[in-house]
Amino acid sequence: MVTVLYNGTFDPVTKGHEDLVCRASELFDKVVVGVFDTPAKSLLFTTEERVQLFTQSTEKLSNVEIKPYTGLSVDFAASINAKAIVRGVRSITDADYEATMVMMNRKLQPNLDTVLLYTSLEYQFVSSTLIKEVAKYKGDVSEFVSEHVANAIKMKYANGS
Repeated sequence: MVTVLYNGTFDPVTKGHEDLVCRASELFDKVVVGVFDTPAKSLLFTTEERVQLFTQSTEKLSNVEIKPYTGLSVDFAASINAKAIVRGVRSITDADYEATMVMMNRKLQPNLDTVLLYTSLEYQFVSSTLIKEVAKYKGDVSEFVSEHVANAIKMKYANGS
């Protein structure tokens, strides 16, 4: 059984993230979505909220599990016996960044591979950062996130986040 890790901040989870995990779930026996709990950026949602939102987004995928983690991604991958890390790339810039991460990860965990999946065309420009920016100024983000995520974002900004 091949387990892979799909890790990120997912603040918030987008349709691009959902598409990627769905595609990964068709390629691998088990996909663990690792929600990183201490990124070096300001967050709209707590770790628990991000885990819950992604759990709702993947409830129909029986081989996907959502888990929070802290520390190095390669250590988390080892703790769940992942054979690889799955990463989504939207552009050459993303691919360049991921190449650097691949080399560092290989130094830290030589037996851990990385699989890059290119984002589906309709999501190539979608990012959590852009979604938060649009939502902050009352723009409609419903095309880019699932309904439960759009509602959660609206509630956050309505409450002054």
